[in-house]
Amino acid sequence: MPLWTVHHTPGIFTDEEKRQLASRIADHYEQVGLPRFYVVTLFHETRPEDFHVGGEPTSAGVRIAIDHIARSNPDRESRRRTATWIKGMLRPFLERHAGLHWEFHVDETSEDLWMINGIAPPPAGSDAERLWAASNATSPY
Repeated sequence: MPLWTVHHTPGIFTDEEKRQLASRIADHYEQVGLPRFYVVTLFHETRPEDFHVGGEPTSAGVRIAIDHIARSNPDRESRRRTATWIKGMLRPFLERHAGLHWEFHVDETSEDLWMINGIAPPPAGSDAERLWAASNATSPY
């Protein structure tokens, strides 16, 4: 389950850009075999007076926290590829904003502490996970 929590000041994303970014994020995870419904993207608009960088309010900022549970990166090189992919996906949406402060981080959490609709997701790469991906829904296994 990738959970992308996007905190941003007003005017950074249009509703259509939010939809496009969320769809691109889901596309990527689907391409690596995860069910699309594993991917949740939340946008939280934050007033500039409530968005501080270095102790000071910022008029244009984006801070993204990404939680990975379904998969983890086994080594430094794969973590670097993941960070590079994320940067590449975000740049088209963010570079057009002059003076924008933006950053992201990824946390990797134990899948043992994760359930969807009260069901522990099936093991990675299993027939049950492929069924979940094909049906884009949970089911007992």
